[in-house]
Amino acid sequence: MPTKQQALVICPGRGTYTATELGYLKRYHGDKGELLDAIDAYRAEQGQPLIRELDGAERYNLKEHSRGDNASALIWASAYADFLSIDRERFEIAAVTGNSMGWYIALGCAGALSPAHALEVINRMGSLMHRSGIGGQLIHPLVDDQWRPIPGRAAWLDRLTAEIDAAPGCELALSINLGGLRVFGGNAAALQRLTEALPTEQQCYPMQLYNHAAFHTPLQQPVAEQGRRALPVDLFAQPRLPLIDGRGALWTPHASDPAALWDYTLGQQVVAPYDFTRAVQVAVKEYAPDRIILLGPGTTLGGAVAQSLIAIGWNGWRSKADFSAAQREEPYLISMGLAEQRVLAL
Repeated sequence: MPTKQQALVICPGRGTYTATELGYLKRYHGDKGELLDAIDAYRAEQGQPLIRELDGAERYNLKEHSRGDNASALIWASAYADFLSIDRERFEIAAVTGNSMGWYIALGCAGALSPAHALEVINRMGSLMHRSGIGGQLIHPLVDDQWRPIPGRAAWLDRLTAEIDAAPGCELALSINLGGLRVFGGNAAALQRLTEALPTEQQCYPMQLYNHAAFHTPLQQPVAEQGRRALPVDLFAQPRLPLIDGRGALWTPHASDPAALWDYTLGQQVVAPYDFTRAVQVAVKEYAPDRIILLGPGTTLGGAVAQSLIAIGWNGWRSKADFSAAQREEPYLISMGLAEQRVLAL
C-alpha cells in the first residue's frame, strides 16, 4: 500500500465566502445532507436564515451574506464539508490551523469541539461580533507585488500604529499578521487617520474590510466577556489532531487541557493579535507536511500562506515567482476553493 502523504490543513476565516462562492455548498456538497440538515435545524431554532437558503440565493447580497452571524455559519459549513471530503486513503492529517475565525473551524476539524459544539461557538461568536459592531479592520501590505519584504515597512507601521493609538479619541492596534499583509483593527477615528497616512499601493491598498469588526484587539473585550458567559468550558475536549493557534502554540492530543483551550479561545484569541504568519511557519517546521490543504470557501488565504512560507525560505522559495513556478510543476499548496485544485485532495 502506498505511504500516505502528510497534510497540514488550514481553515479559512471571515471574508472568504464572497459572490464567487455563492452556491459552494450546492456545487460541491450535495452529498452532505446530514451535516447541512443539522446546521439548518440549529439555525431555525435561533430564528436565523437557513444555510441552504443563503447558499442557494439567486444573487449574492453583500449586506446579508457578509454579516457576521450569516458569514460565519456559511464558512463553517463549507470548510467543514471540505474537510470531510479529503481522501483519507491518500492523506494523513498531520495538524490543523486556521486564520482568525478559522481557529474555531480548526477546533471542530481537530475534534476539540464536536461538529454541534463548533457550530454553537461559531454561530454565537459571529452573532456577538455582528451585534456589537465594535470598530473595523483595514489591510496594508508588508511586501511588494513579488511578495518580497518592503525595507523598513514593518517597523514604520509599528510606529504609525502607536502614534495613532496615542492620539485623542483613537484606538488602533495590530489585528492579524497575515503573511505579507498587516491587518489593523481600530475605531472609526483611528482607521480614518490611518487611511490618510498610508500610501496607495498595488491598486487596492489600503483596503478597509466591509462588515468586519476590530477583531483580535482590546476593543473586543466586551465580546470576549459575553462569549465566556454564553459558552461553557464543557463544550471543549482534548483534540484528536494537533492544533496550532494564533500565537504559534501547539495543542497536542492527550496532552492539552480543555479548560485552557476554552480560556485561550474565548480570551486572548479574541482580544490580542492573531499571528497567522507564525502559525503557518511553526506548523511546517514542526510537522514538515508533504502538502498543505487550504479548505474552502474562497482562495484569498492562499497568498498569505505562500508569503508566510517565502518569509522563511521554505522549499527555497524567495519570491512569488519561485512559489508560482513550483505550484505549476507540482502543487504544494492545494486550495479546495479552486475547482482545478480541489480534485487533488479528493
